[in-house]
Amino acid sequence: MARIKGVDIPDNKRIEIAMTYIYGIGRSLSNQILKDAKVDINKRAGSLDTDELNRIREQVDKYMIEGDLRREVSMNIKTKMEINSYQGVRHKKGLPVRGQRTNRNAKTRKGKGKTIANKKK
Repeated sequence: MARIKGVDIPDNKRIEIAMTYIYGIGRSLSNQILKDAKVDINKRAGSLDTDELNRIREQVDKYMIEGDLRREVSMNIKTKMEINSYQGVRHKKGLPVRGQRTNRNAKTRKGKGKTIANKKK
């Protein structure tokens, strides 16, 4: 199994798909990285040689992914909560942040159930 940025990528999948196992890399960024590294997107991850893996690692180092990206996202959320923005308040209450309805859905959030004021049953 190849390791990129501390993440094991599966050998049996195409490298285009296998790279999406890294937090912060989706299909389009995966294709861009492989294009810049001059690696065939249809190749299986297990059949890559060390030279190709090193070229991929060099390209991946240019982007903020994995731990750095997770830290950045959590800091952004904490900042919103500290300044009491609308989204921050929704994060604090454990409610949907991006405008979703709450009277018919949002019951599958993890953790202890939150009561919504004046909600008719």
